[in-house]
Amino acid sequence: MTDPQRAIRLGVVGLGYWGPNLARNFAAIAGCEVSWLCDADARARERVAAAHPEARVSETIEPLLSDPELDAVVLATPVPTHAQLAAAVAGAGKHCFVEKPLATSAADAQAAVAAAQAAGTILMVGHLLEYHPAVNRLKQLLDGGELGELYYLYGNRLNLGKLRADENALWSLGAHDVSVALHLIDEEPVECVAHGRSFVRDGVEDVVFCYLRFPSGVVSHLHLSWLDPHKERRLTVVGQKRMATFDDMQLEGKLTLYDKGFDEDVRSWGEYIARSGDIYSPRIANVEPLRVECEHFIECVRDGITPRSDGVSGLRVVRVLEQLQRSLDA
Repeated sequence: MTDPQRAIRLGVVGLGYWGPNLARNFAAIAGCEVSWLCDADARARERVAAAHPEARVSETIEPLLSDPELDAVVLATPVPTHAQLAAAVAGAGKHCFVEKPLATSAADAQAAVAAAQAAGTILMVGHLLEYHPAVNRLKQLLDGGELGELYYLYGNRLNLGKLRADENALWSLGAHDVSVALHLIDEEPVECVAHGRSFVRDGVEDVVFCYLRFPSGVVSHLHLSWLDPHKERRLTVVGQKRMATFDDMQLEGKLTLYDKGFDEDVRSWGEYIARSGDIYSPRIANVEPLRVECEHFIECVRDGITPRSDGVSGLRVVRVLEQLQRSLDA
């Protein structure tokens, strides 16, 4: 816990694509100050610093780690650096928010988690969709039995671009859907199978198809691609009583419930009849998930509570991604 009368001071490391969004959201939270901006690129530092004139700037992370007034560090650096930097932040006695995924291997993710636990600091992983109000509502419906027994779910995360050289579609896109699947099902899979192909850059899969099987019998399929004519961010959940779709591309009605399924025919033993009832979209709060995520981190730092997407949660996601990568390599 920190002094509730004092603002939480944090630094943002990595000012490329996502870092400026994090800096903007943290700066807008009452009781939070963006005190440092860090990036090796001078142009990135200059560009972001213009929006945060009160923040100090640095080319390296060391001045942030040695600043006794800094409470937390936000990491939006390239994925291969996440685990090592997160461990260094914990070693300096500071709380850490790190973008997804936590690491590129389960061993590195475990080391980052162990470092935070040893230091007694908070480690939170930026699995953004776990803070989406539509995903939270879907989780409530599942836990409340509104969909009945969960049968299966499948997700499509497709687009044309952005091509990456340092991570494939599994690690770049799949971290989102794997984290949501684990969050909704609340289990780790016992079987992870992935197939994919590299078409544009050798050795970097542009499209990946994943199959996950869970201890309860729930199965999941994920289609991940940045080489597709459609832009989709859709997750479909099928239960015994009802079905649901989370479509993040919709401006309204992001969550839709379907009263569809099969009912036993009372007139004939062992026979079933299809049921097609109402379709409706529950009211979902119109809030920016990134703002909710950032506010949650500040709350955890101030009150000393465990984040929803803590380091252990991030480790579970990396374990699944690693198993899928192993299947992809095979």
